[in-house]
Amino acid sequence: MLPELPPLPALTRAEGDLIDRYLEAVDLLGRINPAHDGDTYRGLRAAQALVRKAAELRDALALMHRRGETELHGDTLARALRVLDGRRRAARVALPPDGDG
Repeated sequence: MLPELPPLPALTRAEGDLIDRYLEAVDLLGRINPAHDGDTYRGLRAAQALVRKAAELRDALALMHRRGETELHGDTLARALRVLDGRRRAARVALPPDGDG
């Protein structure tokens, strides 16, 4: 049986959309990362999808701003990212450690 995940912190709908769109963009960037093995077609498809996800991320932030949500609450949003496996997902974007030790 899988361990129970901690609950997501209370988020507005716009904050939830922001987190979702951000993680989707991170996943795509991880697929594009040239430091990882893979084929160019996979990276191309991810790059094409990233354009759409970036627009959705922009729209989520614009909606928050229009609604008067003018500040990002980093601690709360970081907790949500941790619950949604953001650390592992974001690690695919980073440069892998040196192979020589």
